[in-house]
Amino acid sequence: MHVADAAAVHLVGLRKTFGSGAKAVHAVDGVSLTVQDGEFFALLGPSGSGKTTILRLVAGFETPTAGRVELGGVDVTRLPPFRRDVNTVFQDYALFPHLSVQDNVEYGLRVAGVPRRERRRRADEALAAVRLSGFGSRAPSQLSGGQRQRIALARALVNRPKVLLLDEPLGALDLKLREEMQVELVSIQRQVGITFVVVTHDQQEALSLSDRLAVVNDGRVEQVGTPAEVYERPATRFVAGFVGTANLLVPGAGAELMGQDATFSVRPEKVRLKPVDLPDGAGPSPAGDDEVAALGVVREVSYAGPTSRYTVDLDAGTSFVVLEQNASSSHADVAALRGRRVCLTWQRRDAVRLPPSPAAVPAEKSLT
Repeated sequence: MHVADAAAVHLVGLRKTFGSGAKAVHAVDGVSLTVQDGEFFALLGPSGSGKTTILRLVAGFETPTAGRVELGGVDVTRLPPFRRDVNTVFQDYALFPHLSVQDNVEYGLRVAGVPRRERRRRADEALAAVRLSGFGSRAPSQLSGGQRQRIALARALVNRPKVLLLDEPLGALDLKLREEMQVELVSIQRQVGITFVVVTHDQQEALSLSDRLAVVNDGRVEQVGTPAEVYERPATRFVAGFVGTANLLVPGAGAELMGQDATFSVRPEKVRLKPVDLPDGAGPSPAGDDEVAALGVVREVSYAGPTSRYTVDLDAGTSFVVLEQNASSSHADVAALRGRRVCLTWQRRDAVRLPPSPAAVPAEKSLT
């Protein structure tokens, strides 16, 4: 492969162990994945899963115990951070409080010895890219959280790195501003065309931002795919439960509804709920060959404006969560279902069969 055609980031058998002997912690355990040039890629996982360590290994802030890091087809495993064509944006933004916005953005160029006139031109371009032209004379303390986040982006972009690494970049923002900045991040990435790799524990954020994502658990990659692939067709029980909400049908507690001795995952929005006036123990009305039906009792109801969430205890011995749009239902209609006997139905194609163990899928298989 020519370097010009190489992937932006290529990790091969990457491992990072802290400590030794019985106290050794395998923070990253044999991770292999590829991020394509110009892609917006997310590393998604819970706290302590190893996703931030993976990012630090790419940036050069940590040295791998084993494995290889390639950037643009070049092995940079043993190179220090300043010799890698990447920049990192941290959650706390790390802006210099005593410098103006303009000087913060120009800082890396000044360290690199770029002439003053060129520094100013490139900083102005970076500020324009994040829609903050005219803010150069302000101090960071005069900016909102969202504006400081964009200044940190401008400072990282001004050096024109091949890859921009973002470690929980929106974690310090409130919900509304975080949602607004998600749209901004995608827009900025599309405009500048640089490869973005973002670390997040927020499932909704990963799904809405990324072209593809890797779900990380216990230092290993459990699945890689587009947001739709990962959400609609989870590869493991962990992915099904961590990325969104999953209703599980397991042997002895619901799997018989599917007619197989296996574990299945069904998303809450795929399930339909209908009150029934049948005595306890009566079966649901016959379902078609492509549909599954189950009886239960509504235990909890949560009204959230546009949607309602129901928790239903099924006769089959498990609980299901159902998410429905309130297209024509009022709060009173929804609340009245608490304690009612209902019939749940879902399409067989919407039930995803999961492997029997939570072990991570092989990296090469997850990339296909």
